[in-house]
Amino acid sequence: MRQSSLYETEPIGVRGGGWFLNGAIQAETDLTPADLMSVLLDVERALGRERTASPSEGPKESRTIDLDVLLYGSDIVRDPGVEIPHPRMAKRKFVLAPLAEIAPDVEHPTLKKSIAELLAESKDESTVRRFKG
Repeated sequence: MRQSSLYETEPIGVRGGGWFLNGAIQAETDLTPADLMSVLLDVERALGRERTASPSEGPKESRTIDLDVLLYGSDIVRDPGVEIPHPRMAKRKFVLAPLAEIAPDVEHPTLKKSIAELLAESKDESTVRRFKG
């Protein structure tokens, strides 16, 4: 339905690779949240991503692609393998900037703030800029 611009973001706490490209889309689907996440994981694998258990501390490995379900309407989902809203989205400017471009007035279902408000209040000081590639 909608697609953000691409945003170039500096890697923080990630080993290897350069800056990341991030974006957001809004889509309609008949898939359940779990089925949608399964499809996204299949796409990641097809594009060469090998998911490994992330260490709880220390740097994460660079990756080819990382697809997430951030929101699913106003639903709150806490199932194995899928947590919606995404548990860390409100703390990540690289998520909020592209999402605010396409859905600034959408309300986070648990924080009860709009995406634009979350971005304005973000304490994340990492560099996030529109990609000019």
